[in-house]
Amino acid sequence: MIEITDKAIDPQPITAAVRRDSNGAVVTFLGTTRRTSMGKTVLHLEYEAYRPMALRKLREIAEEIVQNWRIEDVSIVHRIGRLEIEAISLVVAVASPHRKEAFAACGYVVDRIKETVPIWKKEVFEDGQVWVGCQSHAVSAAAD
Repeated sequence: MIEITDKAIDPQPITAAVRRDSNGAVVTFLGTTRRTSMGKTVLHLEYEAYRPMALRKLREIAEEIVQNWRIEDVSIVHRIGRLEIEAISLVVAVASPHRKEAFAACGYVVDRIKETVPIWKKEVFEDGQVWVGCQSHAVSAAAD
């Protein structure tokens, strides 16, 4: 399961999609929106994506898991749109016969998403907003 959605994410079916009787370990990562960033209170987040390329990159990352760990059971779902605090923005579920590979592969997936997938996050504060990872697009309170 590889998906980008503008709906709330339920991690249960994403985790269930990777469970098999051959896997002794299932690792599920939940990325959630937090209340503070850079010492400021976050009001909400907004995620945008270039969907065709983002989906292609997510599939490539899943293939990297197969190549590096021989793990075929991986699910990735990323949310876009406006997210309130504590909402789930990302679910990665990886299953393998052994825990060490499942933990390593799950961490790898999360890191690769941040490095290569064209999904952008805007943090909105009371006094402005900033595109995280795209600081050249920062918008200050003075510009609003």
